[in-house]
Amino acid sequence: MLLALFLCACTRLQAGPPFQTDDPEPVDFRHWEAYFFSDYDRTGIASATQGPAFEVNWGVVPDVQLHLVIPAAAFIPAGSPTAFGIGDTELGVKFRFIHETKHRPEIGIFPFVELPTGNATIGVGNGRTWYRLPLWIQKKEGPWTTYGGAGEVLNGEPGLRNYPFGGWLLQRDLGKKWTLGGEVFAHAPEGPAALSTKSSVLLDFGGYYYIRNPGFQVLFMAGHSIAGQPETVAYLGLYWTWGKDTKQATSFLRQQPPARRL
Repeated sequence: MLLALFLCACTRLQAGPPFQTDDPEPVDFRHWEAYFFSDYDRTGIASATQGPAFEVNWGVVPDVQLHLVIPAAAFIPAGSPTAFGIGDTELGVKFRFIHETKHRPEIGIFPFVELPTGNATIGVGNGRTWYRLPLWIQKKEGPWTTYGGAGEVLNGEPGLRNYPFGGWLLQRDLGKKWTLGGEVFAHAPEGPAALSTKSSVLLDFGGYYYIRNPGFQVLFMAGHSIAGQPETVAYLGLYWTWGKDTKQATSFLRQQPPARRL
């Protein structure tokens, strides 16, 4: 049972760092971004963490971003030993197919596959490949940015199930050093042997502090469920961006951001 719980915990990866909701905006062409992070997810059943974990995104062609996450992972059941090891590897492609205009939002997809590189026999891995298929929408107006969407997780591991998820976020730039925002994120039950056996609606707050704009930021987020199964989430990370045309580099985190669903 504990192993099955961790299998589900490993599917709860970040989507749009540091938030659970993501956006459709890929990394600029010929640019890179990297995250060094840790995240946390707890229900009344157990806790699951990732960290240290590394994420890298590359703007391979205009409007297309390649995505890779390699995490260490831990599962912390109440009253039982903690399992720790290398987690499953996440690969994805973000594709923006509609650009934003004055009256139209930008729209894109960000499907990814989770490869079972973790050791499922000790609870560090899903044990089977699974998929996440979301659609994201974004619109900006001055210092304000709003984005969100919905999708489906496809996981055929015994004791788990396919389930929908969705969320929406509003954030605002505050001077040159801060961007702060909040999101509402919801997911359906993830399976009878999952960390989340019931639906949950979470309210999360977080943002970015720009140590060097646009190249280096601190990311943070914390939230708790406001309906459904009690759940607590958190994220803390460092972010870098660089590229061939550095003069035109923008702060991607200001426009988007992770990471998850955790």
